[in-house]
Amino acid sequence: MALARLRSALLVGLVLGGIPVHSASAEERNDLAPYAMLRSLQFVQDSVVNGDHSAGEMQRFMLGTIDQRLRTADPSVFEDPRNVDAALIYAMSGGNPATLEYLASRDLSGQFDNRVADALRKYLGGKGTLASNTLNELATEYRDQKIGPYLALVSGNVLVQKDPKAALSAYDWARLTAPGTIIEEAALRRSVAITVDGNMVPQALSYSRKYARRFLHSPYASQFADFFVQLVVAHFGEITEDDIDGALEAMDIDRRREIFLRIARSAAIAGKTELARMISAKAEALGGRPTPEALARLYGGLAGVPTKDITSAVQAMDTVADETLTPRDRALRQAAKAIAEQVVSRPSVDSFAQDDPVRVPQGTDTQTNASLTRDQAQAPAAPEQSDEAAAAIDPAFRTYVDTGRKRLDAVDALLKDEGLSQ
Repeated sequence: MALARLRSALLVGLVLGGIPVHSASAEERNDLAPYAMLRSLQFVQDSVVNGDHSAGEMQRFMLGTIDQRLRTADPSVFEDPRNVDAALIYAMSGGNPATLEYLASRDLSGQFDNRVADALRKYLGGKGTLASNTLNELATEYRDQKIGPYLALVSGNVLVQKDPKAALSAYDWARLTAPGTIIEEAALRRSVAITVDGNMVPQALSYSRKYARRFLHSPYASQFADFFVQLVVAHFGEITEDDIDGALEAMDIDRRREIFLRIARSAAIAGKTELARMISAKAEALGGRPTPEALARLYGGLAGVPTKDITSAVQAMDTVADETLTPRDRALRQAAKAIAEQVVSRPSVDSFAQDDPVRVPQGTDTQTNASLTRDQAQAPAAPEQSDEAAAAIDPAFRTYVDTGRKRLDAVDALLKDEGLSQ
């Protein structure tokens, strides 16, 4: 009942006039103009990307309610251009694509711009590339209208594969004309993705700083974090410690530590030793719960394996309790320790013993030697060594080789599992 009252209040008064009411019947909801209902949907969606994740259920409710209202509306409702815009924006905001098709097919008065309706049908049907030029033109034409930012975002989505720079321009316009909204959040996040994938480092850092400052609490922020980690690990050197700190300075300690740990882990796996050790130290310095500190020591130890501090690195990894690690981090530590053991283990003095070298008879005739080589290549395989020849090989050396092979096979298996689990 409480959720039902909240829904009614939102529909009638939350964003329409700023004065919430306590109840509204189904009949009252059906009398609301579509554009008024859309305002409630926009408010809810903007609340979600600004941190109110509990509004997600309300968003789904609003989409269903608006869909029903549009399908049951009298055609005269769309004589008001605001309701036409509401139908188009609803379709571009996660609504039912079939509803736009339904409304456009019943439009006998020309209330809907056929170009917009047709281009959106193609886009929502997965054929947006067929309408990319039209969408770009429409985004420019409707730039100052209510549907302008939405068309710019859609146009950018279609242009990403064909012309990433044009997509960035479309996203820039979308976010600048709809600040603080779900449109700006989506445009910024996708701009980060384009610039990271395109190795456009200065632009990627700029977009990352903007996103981290404005939409830190968005439920889609984890996608941004993935892109940022990829950017830092791939371009460390061109990206400095100050750049990393500057991009993340607006974050609270927990979120900053989480991204530091993700960077450290990726850097350790990628062999970026300097970055992994630096970021691990920064994560550990932030303090907090035992688990983040343990992960920081683990990733710092991983980074130290290929260095002269390998003994200290192994000791640091050993201080991390198993229960603080995920299965894939435990596998990663086990692989790193196996490699470290191979690096520091000392062969026995006799392990370098070898059989007497095979001596090829020397001749003055080059052709004779060449023929001898061909004869050897074509000769049947030599029989297995006799017991006396086998005994000539140092047993300690043979044990060392066999043990080394088994360990390397185990390391390969662990690293293979680690790669599949990411």
